[in-house]
Amino acid sequence: MATKQGSTAKKKSAPAFTAEELAAMKEHAAEVKKANARGGKATKADGTRDVLDKIAELDGADLRIARRLHALITAAAPDLVPRTWYGMPAYTRDGKNVCFFQPAAKFKNRYTTLGFEGAANLDDGGMWATSFAIVELTPEIEARITALVKQAAS
Repeated sequence: MATKQGSTAKKKSAPAFTAEELAAMKEHAAEVKKANARGGKATKADGTRDVLDKIAELDGADLRIARRLHALITAAAPDLVPRTWYGMPAYTRDGKNVCFFQPAAKFKNRYTTLGFEGAANLDDGGMWATSFAIVELTPEIEARITALVKQAAS
């Protein structure tokens, strides 16, 4: 398409990252800075406090689900160490994420996600799920989450 001056107009490309993704990267940078300030002496209590502070920032269903997920995860796998990861609650073993949850509002999703990383022991043949959408917590769903977290942390 030519402009009045005879040059070709350039199409604007979509931004590489959404505003939510950029915010998550900034949160991660702040987490790294905080960890460095602690000098590698962060305790499980520090991580728990960080996670609970992050959960306290949530609203509505995200807040209710996050509180319950934190309770389920810490009860099912008390050896996992809580921390924040890109502004989301995560639970680690030997410094590697085993599981995390992403509140629906984080990236404007319609559901909270419980995700598992490579350190999780969920291997099941040639394919297995690594994340689960959560829209409500029933006793059956809580039992399934508990079983998944126990297996992941084993």
